[in-house]
Amino acid sequence: MSEFNEYSSLSSVAVRDPVASFISDEKLNDEWKELRFHSKPQLDEAKKEFEFFKRLLIDSGTDVINLDAHHNLTIDSIYTRDSILISPGGLILCNMGRSSRTPEAKINYSSLKDLGCGIAGDIKAPGTLEGGDFIWIDKNHAAVGLGPRTNQDGIKQLKKILGNDVDLHVVPLPEPNHPDDVLHLMSIISPLDKDLALIYEPLMPQTFIDWLHKRSIELITVNEKEYHLMGCNVLATAPREIIMLEKLPKVQSLLEEAGCKIRTYKGDEISRKGEGGPTCLTRPIKRVL
Repeated sequence: MSEFNEYSSLSSVAVRDPVASFISDEKLNDEWKELRFHSKPQLDEAKKEFEFFKRLLIDSGTDVINLDAHHNLTIDSIYTRDSILISPGGLILCNMGRSSRTPEAKINYSSLKDLGCGIAGDIKAPGTLEGGDFIWIDKNHAAVGLGPRTNQDGIKQLKKILGNDVDLHVVPLPEPNHPDDVLHLMSIISPLDKDLALIYEPLMPQTFIDWLHKRSIELITVNEKEYHLMGCNVLATAPREIIMLEKLPKVQSLLEEAGCKIRTYKGDEISRKGEGGPTCLTRPIKRVL
């Protein structure tokens, strides 16, 4: 039976590697500035980083689904979390807040439907919703970020699709420094276990912290320096089994003190240049006990 949270054992996950997303130096040259990457990713190194990252997933016992290339996709499509949500009723296709990413949901679903994945619903304009703004706490509790990529209309549609059995907590997000920059809910929280989450407290509304405490969730706080190095973006492949970016010694130490098993990857080309950590690089399809 599928589990709806962000920490149970990751059974299957969809990814799109740099071969299918970055494609070529020419495509990277054309898109990296407009999409506000910090600098142009180096394609050969990106391929090496991703193969190492993918091996971490496979070694954790996860079935990795490779999403295809498509001429309507941008280099942002390496961040597969954002276009689709999972729910008890099936997949939810997002209407992306960044218009250049609008085609992703249907293109990604075309790869997943052959696996027997049905659709519970899709978010329609003027509603917007991105997967990085949504987390499952458990099958009856979830949170969604209200911000530049996910709007009130998208959340209204999401609530209707999820139904009355899900307590959906809305988290107001601060405005990013630039309107085209991304600040997702998962930029400031990563669940690690049923009773543990990693957060960046300065951007967390007190109402959200209180809601998490009511769920008996202990919070580990990332410091400002490591937050800006993407220290709050970590992926649980099982309870307290974590994949995270390297060069985050304080976060890693705090997680290890909490009993977490840590594996790291480099990620300079596939993560830090595009502000997309391990949660962004993965679209979990199924988690199990």
